Amino acid sequence: MEVLPLVALVAGSAAVAGLARRTPVPAPLLLVAAGLAASYMPGVPDYTLDPHIVLPLLLPPLLYTAAVDSSYLDLRANIRPVALLSVGYVLFATLAVGYAAHLVVPDLPLTAALVLGAVIAPPDAVAATAIARRLGLPSRTTTILQGESLVNDATAITAFKVALAAVVGEGAGWAGGITDFLLASVGGVGVGLLLMVPIHHLRTRLREPLLQNTLSLLIPFVAYAAAERVHASGVLAVVVVALYLGHRAWQVDFATRLQEAAVWKMVAFILESVVFALIGLQLPVVLRGLGAYEGPDAAWYALAVFLAVVVARFVWVFPATFLPRALSARIREREKETTWKAPVIVGWAGMRGVVSLAIAFSIPMTMDDGEPFPARNLILFLTFTTVIGTLVVQGLTLPPLIRALRLPQRNAQAETLAEAQAQSEASRAAEARLTELLQDPANQLPQPLADRLRTVLERRRNAVWERLGEANPVTGESADDVYRRLSGEMIEAEREVFVALRDARRIDDEMLRVLLRRLDLEEAAAYREEST
Repeated sequence: MEVLPLVALVAGSAAVAGLARRTPVPAPLLLVAAGLAASYMPGVPDYTLDPHIVLPLLLPPLLYTAAVDSSYLDLRANIRPVALLSVGYVLFATLAVGYAAHLVVPDLPLTAALVLGAVIAPPDAVAATAIARRLGLPSRTTTILQGESLVNDATAITAFKVALAAVVGEGAGWAGGITDFLLASVGGVGVGLLLMVPIHHLRTRLREPLLQNTLSLLIPFVAYAAAERVHASGVLAVVVVALYLGHRAWQVDFATRLQEAAVWKMVAFILESVVFALIGLQLPVVLRGLGAYEGPDAAWYALAVFLAVVVARFVWVFPATFLPRALSARIREREKETTWKAPVIVGWAGMRGVVSLAIAFSIPMTMDDGEPFPARNLILFLTFTTVIGTLVVQGLTLPPLIRALRLPQRNAQAETLAEAQAQSEASRAAEARLTELLQDPANQLPQPLADRLRTVLERRRNAVWERLGEANPVTGESADDVYRRLSGEMIEAEREVFVALRDARRIDDEMLRVLLRRLDLEEAAAYREEST
């Protein structure tokens, strides 16, 4: 692809994603709609999804950033529902949707229909969790959706390879397919386990944040490529490594963590924006290849497959939620608050995405005997319509559905109280350590500096408690909010003086950068990170 169309794609996607933050419409939906509209504009080139680019170059970093931000402990606590969705559901959807397509579409071989089923089986790794975070779903529901999205691509890609081998004449039967599936899964986890400790060891030994962040950007590609090299699941290798590194991120120095968080936030924003825009831009490519399937029949096939995808998810989610509870008193005791509302949300949050389209585009044109792959263009079309249908229909209706069901929201007051208690315990430990250190003659400080250390510690300890206090009667702000606002005003006044001194040639630009960076760090310390 030429440079200018690529730059236009990235810039346009970022602009639409930025606009989405000012609207109630989730960014994935607005990006897909913009892509669809742009695909009909004169002069817009064809952005054909290349599976050799999407799968090895876009999927690993997206999975990595999602897994690093996930909680290993929460995922472990919810391993049963996560496994039932990411493995059990994907395999069930492959069979159920594939068989439904085989019944609906005349002359579509069952093996080719199962290829379609595997292609559209995995829900998207970004769309559902993005909407879930924005709407403040209960933490357990969000964890389950995130956990499913981390692993289901591996299941779908492996199932796709098995079904594809059966179509093109390389299959070794169901027993061989199951064996290949298990080897790919176990191999992917094994590669991740082998890589995670050496990579973490290297991260903790590097002292230069730029080198550490360069390594961080390479990690998902290294893990994916290493696993694929031995015919294992690259997706699982990336997820295992990322979960381990995220769980032990506290062992990396603070400068690396701050820089890494900013770098990966930017990478994820760009990639997610481009990915959803690319979905909409595929329309001309898909329609052009539809050929003999054009007409009302194609629309009927698309509707039937879409309904099969939606129904199959509910058919799996409800038994997977309540059957284990019926069979195990221990599960009933541990999950007392489970109601019918949570599975409704999980069932409806089954939007498909770019991975399905990328897998579909990787279907070969011909089989081993030189014959055309059966209904390849129709499979591409049905994949596209299913992705668009789920993103638009389910994506638009999920927010009002969540509001209508009135799910229990996250208790912000309780979370702030827990944060304050944790900070108090940590501050007491820090104060005891400071007292111990100051008793050593080697650590003697002038009293003003020692008092400053205690003041900073006291400020950090009180900041969270102040958020629980009464609001300012005039502005409605908490004491913590007022403190940060006044601190920001003071820092801005200093910043203006530094710039004026530079303009008057009393200090040079290098000194200005040093002084501004010092102010930036103080301002960052005054403001707690807000979720975006």
